[in-house]
Amino acid sequence: MHLCNVRKASEMCVTLSRRLDASDLLTMQKRSFLGYSKKKQYQGRKLVGYSPEQMYNVVTDVENYKYFLPFCKKSDVLSRSSSNLRAYLEIGFPPIVESYVSEVTLNRPNYTKAVCRDGKLFHYLVTYWKFSPGLRSNPYSSIVDFSVDFEFRSVLHSNLAHMFFDKLVQQMEGAFLVEAKRRYGQETLPSHVLSIPKS
Repeated sequence: MHLCNVRKASEMCVTLSRRLDASDLLTMQKRSFLGYSKKKQYQGRKLVGYSPEQMYNVVTDVENYKYFLPFCKKSDVLSRSSSNLRAYLEIGFPPIVESYVSEVTLNRPNYTKAVCRDGKLFHYLVTYWKFSPGLRSNPYSSIVDFSVDFEFRSVLHSNLAHMFFDKLVQQMEGAFLVEAKRRYGQETLPSHVLSIPKS
């Protein structure tokens, strides 16, 4: 492994560790750097106190990601129609920064799917959001399904992701809820993590 890669890995770990609390780091330290696949997947499901339309509006507001998503440095929409958009995104934390064009499929207010295959750090990156009605008694509630699926080109980056990825994705999920609160006010009910149905 080249010395510069080792230095980058060390600096990245320090940067990320400053953003995580002690209990997170304690858990991560128990994980080994060896034996990981370059593929990574995360799935989450929550009942939230905002309507499907409200959550859809926040998630598809790609041009403003740079203002409310952690680690998003740039977010520019290149083209948009009622069913698709293309956006240039730059994400990361020094010294690791990734820029790419995301192809986003839109289906208001049901789901959105973003696909990227031109990244320098990964072979592909797919994110998927689904918004379903929540409680029958509360129209301002919804069930939000979220998944991220990608494969790194580098084993080094893959190993780092296995240490920090789940926590970073959870922070990103939380940022969308914080932005929904800023736009629409307090949730109509507390968020609840739900179990993911088996396929």
